[in-house]
Amino acid sequence: MTRLDDTNALSATKALAAMIAPEAEALGFALVRVRLFGKGDERTLQVMAERPDTRQLTIDDCADLSRRISDQLDAAEAAGRDYIDGAYRLEVSSPGIDRPLTRLQDFEDWKGHEARIHLTAPVDGRKQLTGDLVGTDGDRITIDVRKHEAMTIGFDQVADAKLLLTDRLIAATVPLSQEGAEEEEFEEEDSQ
Repeated sequence: MTRLDDTNALSATKALAAMIAPEAEALGFALVRVRLFGKGDERTLQVMAERPDTRQLTIDDCADLSRRISDQLDAAEAAGRDYIDGAYRLEVSSPGIDRPLTRLQDFEDWKGHEARIHLTAPVDGRKQLTGDLVGTDGDRITIDVRKHEAMTIGFDQVADAKLLLTDRLIAATVPLSQEGAEEEEFEEEDSQ
């Protein structure tokens, strides 16, 4: 059963995504996810985007997209079409290493990596599938479920999905820049 608040939040999120996508595309980014969460003045509008060639964003990219989104939200509010009633925080970021899988293509692009998929309804008694992504065929996703077997589900059966942080994923995800990363210094211990 969907509550009225859930329906309104979903409708607002879809409207926001439709407004934000062209702003991201104008900068050469692909929109990964738009999410509005929290209550009252503690709401956050979370926007994740990436450069298609690197699957990442720099801090400057995030700032550029944030400014474009803010300008659009301000213009809409001035015209009487307020997307978000009341105060909120705008958070623009790259999806990160253990990224959400929100588009069908994500399941193909990240095949061979471990993921956790939450389903809209149980399949074979399972509401959550965890294992290695095998890939896609049309709108179907196959995942080799740990301690079970490979299962194929429809993309429309996915409620939420994300990659899991593993050594294999870390090795496959090279940051755009190491600038600003702290270097750890080790002192040699005297072996006496």
